Amino acid sequence: MSIKVLVVDDSSFFRRRLSEILNLDAELEVVGTASNGRDAVDKVQKLRPDVVTMDIEMPVMDGIAAVKAIMAVQPTPILMFSSLTQEGAQATLNALDAGAMDFLPKRFEDISRDKDEAKRQLQQRVKALGRRRAMPLRRPEPPAALPSVTPSLASSRPSLVSTLASTAPGVSHAAPAPSLARGAAKRSGKRYQLLAIGTSTGGPVALQTILTRIPRDFPLPILLIQHMPATFTGAFAQRLNNLCQIEVKEAQEGDVLRPGCAYLAPGGKQMMVDGSASNARIRIVDGGEKVNYKPCVDITFASVAKVFGGNVLASVLTGMGADGRDGARLLKQAGARIWAQDERSCVVYGMPQALVAAGLADESIGIDQFAERITMEAGNG
Repeated sequence: MSIKVLVVDDSSFFRRRLSEILNLDAELEVVGTASNGRDAVDKVQKLRPDVVTMDIEMPVMDGIAAVKAIMAVQPTPILMFSSLTQEGAQATLNALDAGAMDFLPKRFEDISRDKDEAKRQLQQRVKALGRRRAMPLRRPEPPAALPSVTPSLASSRPSLVSTLASTAPGVSHAAPAPSLARGAAKRSGKRYQLLAIGTSTGGPVALQTILTRIPRDFPLPILLIQHMPATFTGAFAQRLNNLCQIEVKEAQEGDVLRPGCAYLAPGGKQMMVDGSASNARIRIVDGGEKVNYKPCVDITFASVAKVFGGNVLASVLTGMGADGRDGARLLKQAGARIWAQDERSCVVYGMPQALVAAGLADESIGIDQFAERITMEAGNG
């Protein structure tokens, strides 16, 4: 059965071009198009698509308002198309807050310089969101012990779970890592010097869900690796900093790792750690032409393993592919503890599944339990 797609854009040329590309894939079928947000909301209810592709700037009703309306009446995975500008970054983050699951640059040459590769990536992303029917997810309750933070749409909107994507080539299904019921978890007793988190598709909302619940006196520095364009990471770091009790910043060359501060890898670059565990500094290096992801979880995890050895709590959250698996293997060999987001709460169960299939995950944890577990494991809860 094909994955049904609704294409929404005010440009007839873009609607036609996108429809042609999607229909080239035998697993995809464009069942309708819409020229504005209001038309999109109506057609989502009528056509019941598996995925919606959505422009941001449209007449009658813009893309962000349309996302909110769709999530209220017929929750559906939504892929946003965005310009790679500061304004586009803010609008895309607002769309993710409203309920969109993923985004791509609207200019196909910004996806890949190779036209065929750009088409393939587009088709893969749409299929990733459409592999499973969307289901409402209950709103996670914040831990009672933490003071309230600035409310966010991401914590209150109707959300989606189990939108399983294609996994990395060669990754087979394996027995899931142990998953404990709420209240059953206990500290391992291990001491840590760093928390590192890698993620991709669905990651912005997942990171916000976790970080807004971390207390301001958290005892470890935090490294965040989110697959995201260069123009987006600064805006995303600022948004997290405004919402969180801990400090969140876009990582810069020479930053000294401090407890209670989260460093977001800049888009288009690679974030590494240098020095000693007691005086670790961040290095920002060129992304590299041969590396698929910029930033890359594997590269950051590998550098962390060299500096901190096994004194690391590393987590891999929702995302396509297998980035993080090789780096997690190095950390695991050094004695680090590795957690994966569980399938139920992932937008795309690719990166976490790669860890589980490789036998690297010590536990699989639901996104609504991550902050509580991290705080407890770090000796802060």
